Amino acid sequence: MDAWADVRKLVRAGDVFGTIRMVTELDAAGRKAVAAELPAYVTGEARAAGWESWDRQMTPLVLAGVVCLGGPAAVASWLFRREFRWWREAEAAERVLELLGGRSVAWRADLARRMCGRLRVPELRRWGLAARLVRETGIEPPGDDAFMVGWLRELCSEPIRGPIEGPIAGQVAGPIEGSSVGPVEGPIAGLIAEPVAGLIEGSTPGQVAGPIKKLGQVADDPLFAAYVDRIFEIDALAETDLWQVVETVVRLVDTGRLDRVAVLDAVVGRLLRDGPGALVPLAGLHDRLDPDIDEAYARAGDYARLLPAGPVAVADLALAQLRRLEETGRLEEELFAEAMRALAFRPEKKLLRAAMSWAGDAVLRDAARTGTVLEALALIFAQDTLALQDRAVRLAVKLAPRAGQAAREAVRQAATELPDELRERVSAAFGGGIAAAEAPAALPLILPAAPSMPPPVASPGDLVEVLTAGRWAQDVHAFERLLAGLAEWSHRAPDELREALRPWWYPFNPSWYGHYGSEIHEDLIQTVSRAFLAFAAPEHSINLTLAASGTRRRPASPGPLDRLYLRRALELVTPFEEGTGYPVLLATPTSGTGHLDPATLLDRLELLETEGVRALPADLAQALLRLPRTFSAPEVERAGRLTSDAGRECAAWMRSGGLADPPVSMSVRRWGRYNQAGWHLLEAEPEIPASDGLPEEIRALFEMRSGHSYTLTWWPLALPGHRELAAAHLTGYLPSSMESSDGQTRALAVLTHGDGPLGLATAYALACGMSHEKTAERAAATDAFLTLAARGEVPARELGEAVTDLVTQEFIRLNRVVSVLDDATQAGAHEAVWAVITHLLPGLLPKEGERPRAGAADLLAAGARAARIAGARADLPEVAALAARKGSSRLVLEARRLIGIADASPQKSTT
Repeated sequence: MDAWADVRKLVRAGDVFGTIRMVTELDAAGRKAVAAELPAYVTGEARAAGWESWDRQMTPLVLAGVVCLGGPAAVASWLFRREFRWWREAEAAERVLELLGGRSVAWRADLARRMCGRLRVPELRRWGLAARLVRETGIEPPGDDAFMVGWLRELCSEPIRGPIEGPIAGQVAGPIEGSSVGPVEGPIAGLIAEPVAGLIEGSTPGQVAGPIKKLGQVADDPLFAAYVDRIFEIDALAETDLWQVVETVVRLVDTGRLDRVAVLDAVVGRLLRDGPGALVPLAGLHDRLDPDIDEAYARAGDYARLLPAGPVAVADLALAQLRRLEETGRLEEELFAEAMRALAFRPEKKLLRAAMSWAGDAVLRDAARTGTVLEALALIFAQDTLALQDRAVRLAVKLAPRAGQAAREAVRQAATELPDELRERVSAAFGGGIAAAEAPAALPLILPAAPSMPPPVASPGDLVEVLTAGRWAQDVHAFERLLAGLAEWSHRAPDELREALRPWWYPFNPSWYGHYGSEIHEDLIQTVSRAFLAFAAPEHSINLTLAASGTRRRPASPGPLDRLYLRRALELVTPFEEGTGYPVLLATPTSGTGHLDPATLLDRLELLETEGVRALPADLAQALLRLPRTFSAPEVERAGRLTSDAGRECAAWMRSGGLADPPVSMSVRRWGRYNQAGWHLLEAEPEIPASDGLPEEIRALFEMRSGHSYTLTWWPLALPGHRELAAAHLTGYLPSSMESSDGQTRALAVLTHGDGPLGLATAYALACGMSHEKTAERAAATDAFLTLAARGEVPARELGEAVTDLVTQEFIRLNRVVSVLDDATQAGAHEAVWAVITHLLPGLLPKEGERPRAGAADLLAAGARAARIAGARADLPEVAALAARKGSSRLVLEARRLIGIADASPQKSTT
């Protein structure tokens, strides 16, 4: 223990050299004693020490463990401990290797293998140490994907500068005028990525600086020899800087270190293997390798197979090579037909236009390909984009006189799905009598299941496990489960819960609970931790309470709904510090939507009355807000028999019908230098109830704020019966998340499962989600729209007003909104989509002399798709005016299509 005490003192002081001297001078027994103490010390100190203290201690601790721990397995585990994640390895790697130098080669080889097996992408902690050990011990380079990624990152990193060393120095030869050092000749010349910096008068070959030293080392590196031909076999290749990889591979090809044809095969093979997930920079590498016509011919089949599913850039390179072969007469008819079919099914307009351009040119070069081209054009007829359909029809009509029977039949069948005007042109050219197809059958609209509430925590041990996991902070249901479990088990099994919590809070550190001297931080994790501390160690909690007097508090979010959750956790502190406890949490929901069953609340109020415990204000207010909107006569009668203040308040709430639905007005405010959506603010103004009987915690919810919060998905569960008020809060925060991937748009999907009327606030919040920059985030808005449509609750008029307002003020982008409406149509919500679009068209279509706004043609196309499936008929004067214009712009064509559908469909109400 004396040895450990001395080592610990040096570690705490951050004394690296003193620690090394101490542990290396210890005998076997001393090292064993230190090794026994290290793990527990690291666990406790990493939690208790402040960051500066812990940062200072990490290097001495790592080095002490390297010396004192016995086996390779123990040292490998030590180096990869989670507490050392932020250890600055590069600064101490040499010392680690020096300390390991006294171990046998076999021991270090074993350590190297174990470390390689622990490497994980993307961070690759300890790769540098593992690589040095692999090289020093001479073991076979490991085949682990993560290790190879580390090697490739190193290979592609910036060159190491320094003098030329070893035999490579002699390859610098050939004098040049004015310098004693000549240009580099021979194979080494191509390895130089930049001019040699040391070519100055008076220098000698050994003093030339630049990348030569590193590349000379690379030539003899066992890792280079093992992996250079396997670069494109690395599964985690995307975890490298791919553009750097491309440059490095090109340089290695230029110098002869890699065979160009082999690399070309490897690149094409990797693109084929990855399919839709193919790495786009590899397409650039393919083009840098510049295959000649014979090399392209040898890979024609591979290029054809890249067309159906590869990213656009990959399909582009394949198309370019195939077209090149066709132009020189070296593309077989079978591969030409395969390429045409593959391109015709692609959704990207760029590729479809390129395919039709190629088809038109190819058939001029070889009339025998007319049938293949017409069959591909028939497939393009199904692309629901008028401009593409129009172009395909024009080419098909031109080729009609040369069409064979099979091609003519394919065109006639496909033309039934075309808009009337285009179908009639095809019919006239291909024999007449082509009738319009029946409208596609509507998909059934399915109401998504509401979220479910997880079961209560089963034991004190389970409760502590949930608390320490940390993942609960992302889940409102886990938060509710955690607080409810604290109330329940602190009452049912207090001694057992305190014993289970001791390793969680010991040793005590005020910063874990948001106390940082001059200010107190209040976020969900810290406030919940404070509630648990008040029960587990009330003496420490009381000291924090006393120290907090007059200290500035910094809530993580200023939003009233976030503050309600924070206050519910913090108000548990007082009863635990006073020893009275709180046997049951009133507000814990009984449904995953946030609703609370009235009978359950009455049971809980009766328990508090029996225990003689006063209800906590925020807990009671949240419980009332979670009650349903109506109550049965027996429930009201039972509430009337309660005698506590909380019971009487609950009875009054139930008799009055709860919180009235406030009307909400909306406005948009632009501030500062306009640049993007983030410079706008949405302002919601709910009408504050006149009643003086509302609790303070509920009246505070009518204070609207704006900003950013990571807990927006929690807010609808605080107001499950008042969706419009919850949406009013969301409108102040969703704009700041419209370009991020933080998942806050999911709050809209949560909102729709609640109750209560919907209005402008819901419409504006939904419009923000529908215009989110990220496709995945817009999907949450689509889910919300579909749920509302399945419940028959889409506020079509208000949503039309909100989108029109936000688009005209350049707050949101129309094309993004249209993409959500299109997705909803395909999922079966065509009637709701059509209702919304009829409210959008008047305000968003251009008047005479106005320039069309971006997305207007997309809006018309979405309307046509929804109207056709819904069988809708409507009076659309704005659309009719556009359709009557001259010309064939996409806007005019889409207007004509919509008018044709709306006028020709059976009579059906749209409102």
